Amino acid sequence: MSLKVDNTSDVAHPRARQPFNRSSTGDMARDASSPYYEEECELDDLGASNFDGPHHVSVPPKRRSTSARLPKYDDEDSDKEEVNGSKNGKRSRGHEEAASSLWQLPPADFRNFALLCLLYLLQGVPVGLAMGSVPFLLKSKLSYGQVGLFSLASYPYSMKLLWSPIVDAIYSPKIGRRKSWIIPIQTVSSIMLLWLGSHVETILENAESHLGFITFLFFTLVFLCATQDVAVDGWALTLLSHANLSYASTAQTIGLNTGYFLSFTVFLAFNSPEFANKYFRTVPLDTGLLSMRAYLTFWGWAYLFMTLALFIGKTEEKTRDTRSGKNGILDVYTSMWKIVRLSNVQLFILIHLVAKFGFQANDAVTNLKLLEKGLSKEDLALTVLIDFPFEIIFGYYAAKWSVGDRPLRPWLYAFVGRLGSALLAQLLVYCFPKSGAGPFYLLLVILVHVLGSFMSTVQFVSINAFHTQIADPAIGGTYMTTLNTVSNLGGQWPRVLVLFAVDFFTVATCELDPTMATPDQIETFIPFSCAKQADKQRCATVGGVCNMKIDGYYITNLMCVLAGGALFFFWIRRKVEYLQTLDLSKWRVEK
Repeated sequence: MSLKVDNTSDVAHPRARQPFNRSSTGDMARDASSPYYEEECELDDLGASNFDGPHHVSVPPKRRSTSARLPKYDDEDSDKEEVNGSKNGKRSRGHEEAASSLWQLPPADFRNFALLCLLYLLQGVPVGLAMGSVPFLLKSKLSYGQVGLFSLASYPYSMKLLWSPIVDAIYSPKIGRRKSWIIPIQTVSSIMLLWLGSHVETILENAESHLGFITFLFFTLVFLCATQDVAVDGWALTLLSHANLSYASTAQTIGLNTGYFLSFTVFLAFNSPEFANKYFRTVPLDTGLLSMRAYLTFWGWAYLFMTLALFIGKTEEKTRDTRSGKNGILDVYTSMWKIVRLSNVQLFILIHLVAKFGFQANDAVTNLKLLEKGLSKEDLALTVLIDFPFEIIFGYYAAKWSVGDRPLRPWLYAFVGRLGSALLAQLLVYCFPKSGAGPFYLLLVILVHVLGSFMSTVQFVSINAFHTQIADPAIGGTYMTTLNTVSNLGGQWPRVLVLFAVDFFTVATCELDPTMATPDQIETFIPFSCAKQADKQRCATVGGVCNMKIDGYYITNLMCVLAGGALFFFWIRRKVEYLQTLDLSKWRVEK
């Protein structure tokens, strides 16, 4: 029962998923490395962004033995890059030694690692709002279908493959390849956040009439974050020394998770009047400790300050310009086309597009339904807070399980586990106490949520380990980005359909309470459907009671689980077992 934007959202998670996906938040995702790598950096093993919900935490997975196909470096043939902190200012990449822990990084690498964490944190803040907090705040005013329309705002993270080559190829040499994008993007983002800070409460108050505008604003913010993510991922390849490049995914995990966590869990808790009155006040008030206006304004100024500091205080090293301009863009798009033409890749893409359908109702609706039933926002925030350290532990061990000749075996086991978790979550919603959630019920919510997060994290790490193993080193960045983009899209496209299905299958009628209404009112009143949020409010306005006869959540979730189970046992399992046994040559693009 993970809240993803699966976004994972496997922000993840982002990377760290959802978004509390995913997720996962949903499974959206989470990036492990870069949507577009320079082919001159023979790193391409790191992986690419897979923001399946920003809360998924992964450890860079080990690869199969690749000594036969990875380029070797020597002092004569390889480029020598300047590395701050080295004895003579230059170090052969072939003779660097990787730090065994984060705290053993050289001073220059540690400073750049901290910079990457901060840049990723800034990206995680708007993403956490768009995929986490805002849908929760909107649900009290909108129907599930309307919340589904707002979920379109998260799509840029699943589509950045389309413009990532442009980000890499077009830049100002005077400013730097990455700063040419990061500085203007963060400037525009800061302006948008400051403007939103002064208008957001008015806009959200009339959410139904402003839904299109709200979606556009957050779509733009997420688009800017996704574009910055491309630039930051690429910059990580030169900010860190070659031996310590694996720490780029660690920085991404820490930064995105923290930003997402602040914007979702922390903000949702401190924005809740109940949370503030329960833990911080002796005299109850009807407002929280932190308003959306104050939160957005703070981060707007934080963005602007960071942009100025980056512009003035950080010089970007020049990189070889082997793929800039039109030719560089065309080369990458050509590589993408060659990748998707491989028959095995086409099969794998199809699996990615349908594999997450079985979990969509659980990931997108369960937590919203718990709030609708009466679970307080502060209790939900507490659930996510407890879940967060478990995801870090799960990610570490999932990486260990995903090595060897069957890297997708944990993914297959976790697939069944997620289906079971979705059924448990549905049972939990059905058994919600009429008297409200007590300590025992809250404990059950936490346990089911942790179980769902465990399964989601295992799937996220396992699939990314497999991506890393099969990616062609010659075009590894493009290969990884293509696979992870499709994976993210597979967790996004069903969400709108699922949320609309909840409204479609819900049967609720507005009726007058015979004990409260007069005979004349009962005689003249015509019952009407109140399945949608606007109709519920109209029902309350006329003094009626909305009686739900069929809850569309139960039907939709059961349909998703049954469809996911049928796909898994009759097709996905067999095809995945086949794909993971293929020789690496079957995944190679013809030169």
